[in-house]
Amino acid sequence: MIRPFSALRPAPGRAADVAAPPYDVVSLEEARTLAVGREWSFLHISRAEIDLPPGTDPYSNAVYAQAKDNLQAMERVGVLVRESSPCYYVYRLVMGSHVQTGLAVTVAVDAYETGRVRRHELTRPDKEDDRVRQIDALNAQTGPVLLAYRHHPEVEAVLARVASGEPDMDVTAADGIRHVVWAVSSESQVAHLTALFEGMERLYIADGHHRSAAAARIAAMRSGHAGAHGYFLAVAFPDREMRILDYNRLVRDLAGLSREAFLARVAESFRIELVGEPLRPTRSGEYGMYLLGQWYRLTIDPRLVPTDPVARLDVSLLQDRLLAPVLGVGDPRRDKRIDFVGGVRGLEGLQARVDSGEMAVAFALYPTTLADLMAVADADAIMPPKSTWFEPKLADGLLSHVF
Repeated sequence: MIRPFSALRPAPGRAADVAAPPYDVVSLEEARTLAVGREWSFLHISRAEIDLPPGTDPYSNAVYAQAKDNLQAMERVGVLVRESSPCYYVYRLVMGSHVQTGLAVTVAVDAYETGRVRRHELTRPDKEDDRVRQIDALNAQTGPVLLAYRHHPEVEAVLARVASGEPDMDVTAADGIRHVVWAVSSESQVAHLTALFEGMERLYIADGHHRSAAAARIAAMRSGHAGAHGYFLAVAFPDREMRILDYNRLVRDLAGLSREAFLARVAESFRIELVGEPLRPTRSGEYGMYLLGQWYRLTIDPRLVPTDPVARLDVSLLQDRLLAPVLGVGDPRRDKRIDFVGGVRGLEGLQARVDSGEMAVAFALYPTTLADLMAVADADAIMPPKSTWFEPKLADGLLSHVF
């Protein structure tokens, strides 16, 4: 299911120059700002449009060609170097008091296609196409898929032993997240880890559905699954160490309803309480709602909570009992009236967008649990869009998988 790889990674002392946030969590303007004065930031590869004239179509051929040129330049001057032999890499993320330690690997596309690597989200064709073109242009995968595995004491003991030594990379990114990486080059340790993962029934995609789907398409384009293109870059963490934050909702208008009429409709499925401050839900079935300068606590009628692993999710209950029937948001993947905000931006961000008049109402949700995610994936079901926001996130540029 997994195998080691010869990573393309920053040369000693260059990790801080290279490390960048994932391509899909920063806007174009944020990417431009973060890359100012950082000639070797990986954003010049993952968001290569920042090096092209303003207004350039981010999906134009010129962007992928620029990404390839930038990657080759970083290799040519020695900012990025190729590992001499295949390795696994212990990858530790530190965010404040939160620590999680995983293993960077390449995962067989076969395992993804046969369901040993489980998915829980639909993908959008335009985003898949973008990743396919990026991987094909670079001849490499540069953004790791985030995976989860069920707690495995023996695997975690091996990772802890490796992480007790001197790291190969240790960098704190601009957002304060610390990324620490140790290469696992010992043939015996590599063989041991390979065998342990082979004994696992399943791995679960936490974040990176478009990257994994694109990897499968690349394998098909390149005549099958043999060779490096039959594997995709991933970092697998134990489920008990991973952290999901709330993924909140904003809606642009009340679908023509007055406040009184809107609240009356909401009360058909939820108990409504006025509260004096921003409300972050503390349990499943509870929601914070911000409307016209006031915070409310919503509590779903427990008789309305089904047993189906998807329908019982807080995001599903909000969609099925409020967003769709009351506000007319039928398909949150396509409706332009709804927006989604990861919990890392705080409740203040929700409130500010309503107070500005940009949005009419905001909803704060209790985070989806990893157990819920796994239950949905095990049932071969699909979660609603924007159900999970994993934090901290992996960096781009520290480990790339070259074909």
